[in-house]
Amino acid sequence: MEDTNFRKKHFVLVHGACHGAWCWYKLKPLLEHAGQRVTVLDLAASGINPAKIFELHSLRDYTEPLIQLMTSIPDDEKVVLVGHSLGGLSIALVTEMFPQKIDVVVFLTAFMPDTRHTPSFIFDQVFIRFSIFICY
Repeated sequence: MEDTNFRKKHFVLVHGACHGAWCWYKLKPLLEHAGQRVTVLDLAASGINPAKIFELHSLRDYTEPLIQLMTSIPDDEKVVLVGHSLGGLSIALVTEMFPQKIDVVVFLTAFMPDTRHTPSFIFDQVFIRFSIFICY
C-alpha cells in the first residue's frame, strides 16, 4: 500500500567552510534511496569549483553557484535547503532572494544570521570573553 502522505522532496545540500559537495557523500545516497531528489554543489573556490579565493569579495560572490542553481529551479518547485557551518550564511542569502522557491530551510550546526547584530557579533563576543579571561 502506498503512503499518500509521502511527498517527494528536492533537497539542496550546501557545504560548510573548508568543505565541498563531497562532504555529503554519505547523506546524498541515503536520501536518494528513500526516493528523494538531491542536489549538492561546490560554492565558489570550494571543492572542485575553479574560482580562486582571492577573487571573492563578498558573500554573494562565494554563494554565486547556489544563486545560479536557485535561478534554474522552476518557479513552481520548492526545495528543502540545508546548510552546514558557513553554508548557513549562503542559504540565508538565497532564502531572501528566492523565498517562493523554498519549502524548508535547515541550519545544520550552521551560522544563522539575525537582523539585530553585525555578522561578526558572535566572534566579537567570544573575543571579548577570551580577552577578559586572559587578563585575569
